[in-house]
Amino acid sequence: MRKTLLIGAISLFSLNAYSQNIVEPEFIGECMLLKSDQSTTLLEKHMTQTRSAMNAGMVLTGFGSVKAKLQIEGCCSATKISSGDDIQFIVRAVDNNTDPMAIIKVFEFDSNKKFRRAEMASINTFGTTKTNKLHYLAFTGKKYGQSSYLITLRDKPAG
Repeated sequence: MRKTLLIGAISLFSLNAYSQNIVEPEFIGECMLLKSDQSTTLLEKHMTQTRSAMNAGMVLTGFGSVKAKLQIEGCCSATKISSGDDIQFIVRAVDNNTDPMAIIKVFEFDSNKKFRRAEMASINTFGTTKTNKLHYLAFTGKKYGQSSYLITLRDKPAG
């Protein structure tokens, strides 16, 4: 009996020694940056504003377009990534049984000194509406841990 318990304890210890230490975000919807040294950083969250604006032609002559944009205050993120590093994120979901391409969207913002913006839709005087104008970035997704995804960006935009 002692030998069986000893063998069982050694087996459990060896399994724990070789097991992967999986770090997942604490809450659903949170996102962590996976650094090249395998450490992680929780990404900050921002409240977005929806902004719509007419171009000068629309104001002066009645011809032009109106654009709807997402806006985030501040020029840039506090999290910095080296240009040579792969960009990988760990995103927590309810579970990881769904195709990540169906539930996760990564898109680019245009930035200036005061804010970041991404155009969602536009409509012109003649009634032409263009929706889903966000510039999506290509990525691959794999299951990670119990209920997260490992997202690897294929595109590496500057900024």
